[in-house]
Amino acid sequence: MNRSRSALLIAVLTALGLVTAGLTGAGSAGASPAPTSAPRTASSPSYLPPVGHVFVINLENKGYDETWGAGSAAPYLSQTLRSQGVLLSQYYGTAHNSLPNYIAQVTGQGPNMQTQADCQTYSPFVTSPSAVVSPGQYVGDGCVLPAYVPSLPGQLTSSGISWRGYMEDMGTPCRHPQPGAVDDTQKARVGDQYAVRHNPFMYLASVTDSGTCARDVVDLNNLAGGLGAAETTPALSYITPNLCHDGHDSPCVDGQPGGLVSADAFLRQWVPLITGSAAFKRDGMLVITFDESDGPQSDASACCGEGPGPNSPAPGITGMGGGRVGALVLSPFSRPGTVSSTSYNHYSLLASLEDVFGQPRLGYAAQPGLNRFGLDVYNR
Repeated sequence: MNRSRSALLIAVLTALGLVTAGLTGAGSAGASPAPTSAPRTASSPSYLPPVGHVFVINLENKGYDETWGAGSAAPYLSQTLRSQGVLLSQYYGTAHNSLPNYIAQVTGQGPNMQTQADCQTYSPFVTSPSAVVSPGQYVGDGCVLPAYVPSLPGQLTSSGISWRGYMEDMGTPCRHPQPGAVDDTQKARVGDQYAVRHNPFMYLASVTDSGTCARDVVDLNNLAGGLGAAETTPALSYITPNLCHDGHDSPCVDGQPGGLVSADAFLRQWVPLITGSAAFKRDGMLVITFDESDGPQSDASACCGEGPGPNSPAPGITGMGGGRVGALVLSPFSRPGTVSSTSYNHYSLLASLEDVFGQPRLGYAAQPGLNRFGLDVYNR
């Protein structure tokens, strides 16, 4: 086949979504694909672009209007970054309080009474391998899911796809309370504002009991070093700021203002490092969202068919969801300054990540009719 016909074939296959990230993402002639790039499978949607590196940043406890409205205290997020990406105006949290939203993003499991209370005690989730109801929900109560409960990090590890959790103020890698102990990170301390309940990987026994936890779940300070080259950047980077910089506390224990002001300052520092990295420029996608709205008393609304689960009659404590929070997607495959009114939630995010990484959908991410990122997001 001559060079002109070869180029034409590649262009056609790319348009159909059939060319892998390795072929279309090479930075120069003869460059080899990054080993962390997401694979393409027969089940991958035809419209899916060759996203190879995904970054997720979760902020805390802010409703849509407060964050994205005209009077937002986060102008960098609500104006500067918004002009660079796709605003998902109908994106919802899935629960109150914080923890079950994080767990939802990486497992598709719904809340139970202990996770809704942010697991004040680091207890095991008591269930059994056979106690499963549709869609993939394990019936029980507690915090740390047994190793046999499937998860996104488990899927990625089994497929040889790299991932990392980057947790600000974590210090010691894979840091979590002893089983059965009271969680002493529920309140921030000067010099230590890490919150275990904002780190979903510590609620997966398949991660905490593995021999690679100290490699895979680390302090945020490790992120910058991994961004030096696409080949050293994990396929999934999941980022959680500390209790001040995620907007949770206001004011903060160390005197910082907290709230959206400190969250905006965090984004100003870290987002340019991500979007300026080789991995992002080549085939990246950054998702910035919030775990839940202000709280169950202010907004427990839901979308996407979410309703009572086997372990909680009201995922949002006073309603069916975690409230409308919005999300922003930045990517070379997304058109700047656009808005999508499609309904999404944290289960949609999980399903969308599983699409990118060629994985079957877990838990509520497999719910029939659940929206996942489509041409409204990949619109460039």
